[in-house]
Amino acid sequence: MEAMEVEAERNIQRKQALYHSTGERFEIQKEIYRGQQYSQIYFARLHLMRTLLYSLLPNWKPHLPVCTVLGLEKGKECIIVGTLYKYMKLKPTILDEYSKERSATPLVKPHNFMHSDDYLVLEDESGRVKLRGNVLLPSVYVTGIVVALHGKETDAGDFWVEEVLEAGLGDQIELPLKSGEDKFVVFVSGLSIGSGANPLHSQLLVDHITGYLGDEKEQSIAAQIVQVIIAGNSVEISRGLLNGQNLASKDQSKLSEPIKELDILLTQIAAGVPIDIMPGPSDPANFSLPQQPLNRCLFPGSSAYNTFRSCNNPHSFELDNVRFLGTSGQNIDDLERYSEAKDKLEFMERTLRWRHLAPTAPNTLGCYPFSDKDPFFIESCPHVYFVGNQDKYETRLIQGSEGQVVRLICIPRFCETGMAVLLNLRNLECHALSFGTQFSS
Repeated sequence: MEAMEVEAERNIQRKQALYHSTGERFEIQKEIYRGQQYSQIYFARLHLMRTLLYSLLPNWKPHLPVCTVLGLEKGKECIIVGTLYKYMKLKPTILDEYSKERSATPLVKPHNFMHSDDYLVLEDESGRVKLRGNVLLPSVYVTGIVVALHGKETDAGDFWVEEVLEAGLGDQIELPLKSGEDKFVVFVSGLSIGSGANPLHSQLLVDHITGYLGDEKEQSIAAQIVQVIIAGNSVEISRGLLNGQNLASKDQSKLSEPIKELDILLTQIAAGVPIDIMPGPSDPANFSLPQQPLNRCLFPGSSAYNTFRSCNNPHSFELDNVRFLGTSGQNIDDLERYSEAKDKLEFMERTLRWRHLAPTAPNTLGCYPFSDKDPFFIESCPHVYFVGNQDKYETRLIQGSEGQVVRLICIPRFCETGMAVLLNLRNLECHALSFGTQFSS
């Protein structure tokens, strides 16, 4: 009897957090491509953002008139609001692809298409005007951002920019006051099962989350994990098999093997912890953003648990009233190709200040042709903003002008780094979890 009581005392209970999905805007109910034009998403974005920027103008430059591009007068100071377009000398086009065999022009490095001759124009419904000045740097901005500009038209017909007004961080619900209770969220991305990555690393991660790894102290920490987020690229299927031909039975099993292996791992986690899985570029999901949830029939084992959720990418949700927003990394990777920053966190911060999750969509980033809305508009500021499939783990806490606080997290590719990220819901503190199988000599 005494032994049973001791055993009961040792029995560690897993903590729980209240989960609420807020990602309805990323769901596509009936996909229609016939007759849809990408111009409509730009009109929706301009209308939405212009209304927002107009509400900020009385506190910014109340004495200046607001003009359209067509209504500009030489030398007259005013404010114009519109969408930026960046002319890029090195931006690849399908015509270049077609003619590159006949061209003597050297191929561009694929990671970045910046050039010193790049310049910006501002466009609204009435027309477009070339922008000049030292305030608006082409290296920082990309096509698709809506801004307000203070300046005047020059003799050459350009617009000389004196100051820029961005939308800035949105309103944020107050962070709930927490007791001294720690609750953790685990982020992982780039498991890339099927790519030849060490399967022992991912099993160690699963064993840590489920509490099968380590002593009693480790297990009590694992019991405080209330949510696991898998941010894209969970499997990697050999592209050589996907050539449009009918597959032999042995090749069909090669296609399904990584997904079966992933399901085994997810089933172990879902048996004890709520888990959200987002699609990424290498997963069997639609290519364009927002990516729709991976089909539950791919996961016969884990989908039997009500703790398993297949989610959109981008993904938006709340845990104990802490608001999360994140992607599998496509939006930030695309910004890196068409603009410059000192690190990935700076790109992330820009998207929050521009109030837009994927400004380069649909110009250089594939997205669904929405006709009546722009779901990538960031209406309210999250407390935690994460992106998956990055080269390394980075994190920063940023503050808005009205006291908003946001934890930015770059989640590294697990298959390359053996790293996951642990976030404390109580205080938004963050650190890396590293899993290795090397023994030191």
